[in-house]
Amino acid sequence: MIGRRLALIVTGVIMVTVLSGCATAGAGHSSAPLPLSPIPSVTASSGPPGPPAPPPPVGVSATAEVSRLTVYASLGGAVKLSLTNPRPSGAPLTFLVLQSSSDWLEVQLPDRPNGSRGWISASQVTLHNLDYSLRVSTEQNTLSLYRSNALVSTYSVATGTGGTPTPLGAFYLTELLAPTNSGYGPYAFGLSAFSAVLTSFGGGPGQIGLHGTDDAASIGKAVSHGCIRMSNVDITTLAKMLPLGTPITIE
Repeated sequence: MIGRRLALIVTGVIMVTVLSGCATAGAGHSSAPLPLSPIPSVTASSGPPGPPAPPPPVGVSATAEVSRLTVYASLGGAVKLSLTNPRPSGAPLTFLVLQSSSDWLEVQLPDRPNGSRGWISASQVTLHNLDYSLRVSTEQNTLSLYRSNALVSTYSVATGTGGTPTPLGAFYLTELLAPTNSGYGPYAFGLSAFSAVLTSFGGGPGQIGLHGTDDAASIGKAVSHGCIRMSNVDITTLAKMLPLGTPITIE
């Protein structure tokens, strides 16, 4: 579980911040991803074939473009909450889009309880296609990386103990930090998941993290407070390729 001073990574700028948390067992929700681009029409061509089309996105993220964003409980419903941008960690406020209706988006929220969702105005965010997804097995202590649903690689990880389990469900990456505590390795992603056991940890709200570790012997075991630990080499690989909003399923 993360709960020490960390440095936020945002377009090369380092800020001091605090991320915390790790563990819970609430299942999230799954929805069809929202496509951003229309399907292109096919036209006949006598020339040589062009390069293959890029694989379809696995989802869409929404990044807030306003300093405070209002979330509604339902489409046309009452206000559910108001979120500040950037987040307390300094990261840009980011959501995973679940579905759209006209100028509105239903999104997964980076808030308790796990799997929370709400509606936001599409005019207040920028949308980004997501190419990658993650899947964690708490039984096998593995993390699998997929691109457009094709397996890219599988990594050995450490997960939560029986007393502080890693939460199960569908979540997403909310922030990327550079820990100043070597126990978390060179990088730490915050997840939209929170511990059902620990309501606070290290001064934070019990947020689950995906991070490195200097304790290589712990990898492959159920030893954490709920966070997902990887080798420092592996977390560095993911930190360089995964954007915020990337979906992560924990089973």
